[in-house]
Amino acid sequence: MKPIVCYVTDRKALGATDQVGSLLAKIRRAQTAGVDWVQVRERDMPAQELLTLASAAIGVHQGEAHILVNDRLDVALAAGASGVHLGRASVPAREAVRWLRKGNAPAEFLIGVSCHGMEEAREAEDAGASYVFFGPVFDTPSKKSYGPPQGTHRLDQVCSAVRIPVIAIGGVNEQNATQCVRAGAAGIAAIRMFQELREAETLEQAVARLHGDR
Repeated sequence: MKPIVCYVTDRKALGATDQVGSLLAKIRRAQTAGVDWVQVRERDMPAQELLTLASAAIGVHQGEAHILVNDRLDVALAAGASGVHLGRASVPAREAVRWLRKGNAPAEFLIGVSCHGMEEAREAEDAGASYVFFGPVFDTPSKKSYGPPQGTHRLDQVCSAVRIPVIAIGGVNEQNATQCVRAGAAGIAAIRMFQELREAETLEQAVARLHGDR
């Protein structure tokens, strides 16, 4: 099975005047290049603006990429997204799963949880999460607040401890992504790797390599 490749958005890191327009262009390019998931991670964006962005991201959908909304379950459902990704400040995963599985979302609606340790990953699985993000695996400026990088050995331990997919995040790039997959990760997620590749052809080639196609 090919690794899941997830683009996590960060409009502010684009350094553009029209942040939303530039971000939508990045999402379109990533979808066309063949990424599997796009996590719309704009935590400081007002709900209505986030809904507009998520709806537009789904509207420019290319291929089979799932659109996931970070944190805001209400926005994810209103936009018709494929799932929600829950962090530390989000509604507890167990409560979200219980409510969603009562018929308040499609059966295939994904519920992801960010984890930074083995016990958190186990708790997410026990709560009924569809998958977990684990990291930071490698050193990265955006994850400094979560502590030092945990490395692929720790990633291997977490992957072995749960049955649901584990997505590696934190400093992941083309050069080290294979290490994550070898450690048992079902896929990788990144911000900079996708936002810094400016040419569509280059991004398509990068995604193909991450999928193991080239």
